[in-house]
Amino acid sequence: MYACSRLQERSTANMPVPVVIESLDQEGRGVAHVEGKVIFIEGALPGELVTYNAYRKKSSFELAQVGRILKSGFARVAPQCRYFDICGGCSLQHMDVRSQVAAKQRVLEDNLRHIGKVEPELILPAVYGSAWGYRYRARLSVRYVAKKNAVLVGFREKRSSFVVDMQACEIMPSRISKLIMPLRKLVERLSIRQRLPQIEVSLGEDVDVLVLRILEPLTPQDEALLKDFADQHHIQFFLQPGGPETAYPFYPKDAAELNYTLPEFDIVMPFNPTEFTQVNPSMNRVLVRRALNLLDPQPAERIADLFCGLGNFTLPIARRGADVVGFEGGAAMVRRASENSKRNGLGRNTQFIETNLFDIDETWMQKQGYFDKMLIDPPREGAIAVVTSLAEEEIRPRRIVYVSCNPATLARDAGVLVHRNGYSLKAAGIVNMFPHTAHVESIALFEKETVETREHK
Repeated sequence: MYACSRLQERSTANMPVPVVIESLDQEGRGVAHVEGKVIFIEGALPGELVTYNAYRKKSSFELAQVGRILKSGFARVAPQCRYFDICGGCSLQHMDVRSQVAAKQRVLEDNLRHIGKVEPELILPAVYGSAWGYRYRARLSVRYVAKKNAVLVGFREKRSSFVVDMQACEIMPSRISKLIMPLRKLVERLSIRQRLPQIEVSLGEDVDVLVLRILEPLTPQDEALLKDFADQHHIQFFLQPGGPETAYPFYPKDAAELNYTLPEFDIVMPFNPTEFTQVNPSMNRVLVRRALNLLDPQPAERIADLFCGLGNFTLPIARRGADVVGFEGGAAMVRRASENSKRNGLGRNTQFIETNLFDIDETWMQKQGYFDKMLIDPPREGAIAVVTSLAEEEIRPRRIVYVSCNPATLARDAGVLVHRNGYSLKAAGIVNMFPHTAHVESIALFEKETVETREHK
């Protein structure tokens, strides 16, 4: 075993410095320390002895790539994807999947402890499923390379705007992965091949949709090529001339409805291909099940679903018999959620309200009336305005389930709920929604302390 001080000595011969990797950061990079400076090393895993090549140096930290692996960690595996070393789509394929899950659980616990100064009473068992072919949503970049008179379709390279010269993708379903090369050939033949920067993939239960971001109109010949491609590969094309709201079906017009299902709750959720839905539908079903089990909605309860989106949690809660009010920031999303509710026969016990949830306060919360329970599912920015608006005890719901895509903002908000608003963090755990990436999806349960529990403490 190398002594730490010896490992951290700078070489007078300008030789690479071996370091021991202590942990992973939230980007999936190995963390080491050299002469008081933090080194973040891509491709390194905890417990490994490696050398590194820095590509960015600051006074307090360096960003680097792994050089030589002098001692491998127990979690290291051979990446399944041949493009792993250059593609920016995945960062953890060199790590065993179970170890990925354990590392993400540690990231969640560390954030709760260090940022929120809280610890859950119970660590929920981590939830994970298939690690390959799971990605039903993806945004592929398109680049015409004039020198080669060729088109690239795929994810961007690490730390670069260049598009990976890829022929397949292991994390997308095989039927879509197999379309990458045909798509390259298709775009090469289009008149607007230099004005088509993006293809968005959106897969449903009964139809696969490809949204072409077009900066110029198609010619009749372009249209004919797209129609032939759609017929041959059994997909539907949408065209998007402007922002996401401008996407419209091009061909075939009579394709099946784009939707996902939550069979456990007898729910069919139609969506437009540019609207937000989870990229991993099988894990979304597990996430909804866990959230509902923690929330435990009952008939006649009044429940708030904040950042409700299309109603991914709202409708299952309503199916359990509770009255649910969904709050969302965009008028279009509120309208779609209301339509989905009626489509599933849940219009009577659901209501959807357009609200900027980043700009609410105690007065707003009091006007909404009392909620027995609350579900919060914010974007990466978290829900600081929501949790601070619960300062008055009489309007605090007795139970809150918080679904998070950013452990740092979850921890910050948990600190407010526990230390200012009198809640207990009863449980927390991760859901591995994005295998082979450093993305941490998590869920936490908070319960309002009663006089009895406070006295017991």
